[in-house]
Amino acid sequence: MLQSYFDTENNGHKSFELPGAKPHYNPDRPGQVEHIFLDLNLDIPHQSYYGNCSIRLLPIRNNIERLTLDAVNLNIQSVQVDEVIQKFEYDGEKLSIQLSQPTQIGNRLLINIAYSVEKPQRGIYFIQPDKHYPHKPTQVWTQGEDEDSRYWFPCFDYPGQLSTSEIRVRVPKHLIAISNGELIDTAVDGDDKIYHWSQQQVHPTYLMTLAVGNFAEIRDEWKGKPVTYYVEKEREADAKRSMGKTPRMIEFLSEKYGYSYAFPKYAQVCVDDFIFGGMENTSTTLLTDRCLLDERAVLDNRNTESLVVHELAHQWFGDLVVIKHWSHAWIKEGMASYSEVMWTEHEYGEQDAAYYRLLEARSYLSEDSSRYRRPMVTHVYREAIELYDRHIYEKGSCVYHMIRTELGDELFWQAIKIFVQDNAHKTVETVDLLRSIEKATGHNLTFLFDQYVYRGGHPDFKVAYSWDGDANLAKVTVTQTQASEDNKDLFDLRIPIGFGYTQSESALKTFTVRVNEREQSFYFPLTEKPDFISFDMGNNYLKTVALEYPVPELKAQLQFDPNPVSRIYAAEALAKKGALEATKALTAALQNDPFWGVRVEVAKQLAEIKLDQAFDGLVAGLQDENPCVRRAVIESLSEIKTHTSYKAVKSFVQDGDASYYVEAAACRTMGAIAAANLEDKPHEEKVIKLLKTVLEEKAGWNEVVRSGAVAGLAEFKTSEAALNLLIEYTKLGIPQPLRLATIRALGKISVGQTPANLERILDRLSEIARETFFLTQVAVVSALGQMETPKAMGILQSLANQTADGRVRRYAEEEVTKVQKNIGPEKSLRQMREELNQLKQQNQELKSRLETLEAKSK
Repeated sequence: MLQSYFDTENNGHKSFELPGAKPHYNPDRPGQVEHIFLDLNLDIPHQSYYGNCSIRLLPIRNNIERLTLDAVNLNIQSVQVDEVIQKFEYDGEKLSIQLSQPTQIGNRLLINIAYSVEKPQRGIYFIQPDKHYPHKPTQVWTQGEDEDSRYWFPCFDYPGQLSTSEIRVRVPKHLIAISNGELIDTAVDGDDKIYHWSQQQVHPTYLMTLAVGNFAEIRDEWKGKPVTYYVEKEREADAKRSMGKTPRMIEFLSEKYGYSYAFPKYAQVCVDDFIFGGMENTSTTLLTDRCLLDERAVLDNRNTESLVVHELAHQWFGDLVVIKHWSHAWIKEGMASYSEVMWTEHEYGEQDAAYYRLLEARSYLSEDSSRYRRPMVTHVYREAIELYDRHIYEKGSCVYHMIRTELGDELFWQAIKIFVQDNAHKTVETVDLLRSIEKATGHNLTFLFDQYVYRGGHPDFKVAYSWDGDANLAKVTVTQTQASEDNKDLFDLRIPIGFGYTQSESALKTFTVRVNEREQSFYFPLTEKPDFISFDMGNNYLKTVALEYPVPELKAQLQFDPNPVSRIYAAEALAKKGALEATKALTAALQNDPFWGVRVEVAKQLAEIKLDQAFDGLVAGLQDENPCVRRAVIESLSEIKTHTSYKAVKSFVQDGDASYYVEAAACRTMGAIAAANLEDKPHEEKVIKLLKTVLEEKAGWNEVVRSGAVAGLAEFKTSEAALNLLIEYTKLGIPQPLRLATIRALGKISVGQTPANLERILDRLSEIARETFFLTQVAVVSALGQMETPKAMGILQSLANQTADGRVRRYAEEEVTKVQKNIGPEKSLRQMREELNQLKQQNQELKSRLETLEAKSK
């Protein structure tokens, strides 16, 4: 693991480690926390509460005289140990208790801390209606991961400590309070109701939770255990539609992991203004209420299903088997993400699962290429939340799939079952997974972990093919283009290469080769020339690949390769050829490929070919029965900016579509085409008017369609009318999803506006940046990162300095670099000079006015 500290060259990639990053380790343990009991009284109107936190601690060494707990921005009133008042010091972040009697091994301590909290900024969130959003529900919910539990109760706040827990909370009696474990008691006291929850299985502090609201409760079950969904009233049908597969998912994962669901119930609570998609608190997952699907949204939205199975998977990977330190978060997040793939395979088939894995790989690859490269396991960071990125989620998923590939299905699931069974209710590190694999299968996969987990990166393959008809030999040349001159970043993998024949129904003829050099040529004796070649057959290894095959072989692969990802790679290679023959092959695939995911990708590739025939091929896809394909075709038409493509898309804006997402894509694309410099240009005013009509009339589920209209308006980068509309929709009171989309759109529209309008945009973003809501701050950062003015950097830096959220801080600092790149050195210098000249002129004007005033006063 230490090698991760030396992975600093990054081969041209930006460093993950920003200034101020340092190694982080769990603190020394004074003892074992056995139990935590919170007894709280909420004052929701005043966004405050008071109560007691009791911690039972079993010391593991003698003569400890001082205990230090994490406690941020709490009002500590008193501390007792075994009912004896203790002296303490508190600096706003750490609570230091001076023990009147030093510890003795075997003598438990009962620490009782009386405290209160007023208007907390993190950890616990009070959601209430206000003048801008009078219909917002009244809710209270908590969010502990990564280290935010310390903001709502004093604790030893790191994942290495596991204990049982208990929460007793007093709330207004018309509200429901949900927490971990079992509800062991309720009592009505006047206008209040007291809920008492008990979690008897050990878990870390970051998974303790409380959710309070006027929820509808929908009851289901799995093998006699309650499975419950809590949502706003009148959304019961959405709850069943969105979470109704949960019992089947529990059964599926219990069987896959070889360990029956461990907790007394499983609750899912959909809350307002949630700052994540979901959070896997032990037995009580919190989800964003935006995951709730209406009848129309369910048509082409599997994101909710993936979210539900992801958080459920954490009940094993994360809650039952707990990471010892944040640096090993990939173990749980990677498996939860891979469980999305597993469920997709189970529910929708192997082709859908293969495509899902490709999309996960692309998500990681995008971060690796455009943001930074890092080892998956590293202790070096500023804040632990920085680790929660595409490297531990999507790359982690890909690593689990590669482990499955190396072991085979039977041994893989055997290893997973051993890992879960051996480590249930314990903490783990990455090495424990390796040990379980070796224990269960005898296989040592350290070589795979060394390449993909403990160092950053992945192989970038270039694959060429030729046929020697005289010798009946297929030659495949594989180049690792990521390799540096010293070859230290080479990958060493055993890759299967298949050769296929269009006239044969039999499986591909397969050879496995060791790829471990910068460039290697392999020769394969075959009885006849193959029609197509499938490199990394099954596409099981995380990589990029560029195919340099002749057009006939690519066409055959696109049509006949049984693996959808291989067909997609062939489509990408054909699009690069760009000839009429390639266009015809892609057009045929868009019409005939049996898998919707391939048709989606083919539509994207057709748009890359600058031939009239490409447009003709694309338009046919507008009639595809699958809404994901129609959406991809419409988005692709934004690259073919003609009046004909505009007319083809306009009908979807005017007449609508069964899919929200298709309508939204049509709005974006219509704006992109109309804003382009066309000879036969649609009337800008008419298009803006049509998009305005969408804004006025198409309110709906999660504001998807109206957000599409906002994106369409942002394409008119020189239009003051479009800008005026956007600024109007950034006001408080606008539905939050639409407002966030509009804030982001200000960045895109800014690049063509007049200096005066650019100032308006900057002033507006500067004003919004003062709001404290996480998603609002992220939207502001996204907008500023698209701009081309040094003033954007100033707002970003100010936001980075003031935000309470480590994610926002990092995003803002990264976007400063992006703005610098957008501006470029010459433009940056010119703008700075212009601004300096403006300041000089303003200074001269002020000086003149001052002299005039002085003259008058004499």
